[in-house]
Amino acid sequence: RLLAAYMRGIFPWYSEDQPILWWSPDPRCVLRPGKFHVSRRLRRELRRSSLIFTFNAAFDQVIDACAAPRAHQDGTWITSDMRAAYRALHDQGWAHSVEVWSGETLAGGVYGLAIDGVFFGESMFSEKTNASKIALLALCRTLSDRGFSLLDCQVASPHLFTLGAESMARQEFETTLSRACSSRRPLERLPGGKIAVQSLVSKRRPELQ
Repeated sequence: RLLAAYMRGIFPWYSEDQPILWWSPDPRCVLRPGKFHVSRRLRRELRRSSLIFTFNAAFDQVIDACAAPRAHQDGTWITSDMRAAYRALHDQGWAHSVEVWSGETLAGGVYGLAIDGVFFGESMFSEKTNASKIALLALCRTLSDRGFSLLDCQVASPHLFTLGAESMARQEFETTLSRACSSRRPLERLPGGKIAVQSLVSKRRPELQ
């Protein structure tokens, strides 16, 4: 049901004390993977950073961190049922995470679903300045290398717009999904091991395979 919903531009968003609610915003906030905006300040930070990033190395930790209490936010929409559902999708190869590490400590990350040529972002967190931004950049670089059309950000925010996100009419978004998700294939062969974040801005960036 979740896969069928995402392929039609619908996603669940509700709290523990609510029934399951489904959403399809108009307009939709999307990010084209090849158009992620790297500011000069972030570029300088990446070049001297000792952080590393990984894929699918700590999916449970990422989703738990995204569900943790945050300032100026009451509760979480990542309920126990939602965690179980996305964990099952991860086991089946549909849900993925990107982790940013400071030494052995998880500093930030993002998770979501990949169906054919669209990545549906669910949530991200940051325990260190710009860690979630770096995770999103690493994800966009990988999606761009694989010819993905869109990264779905669901609901707009000023922060996402500074990273290159844009608004897309729901009808256009649904049309894009009908083309980009027609084969219903998962994302395979993500990079393994630890990757230095400096590679994200290197002129001779190693190909992510």
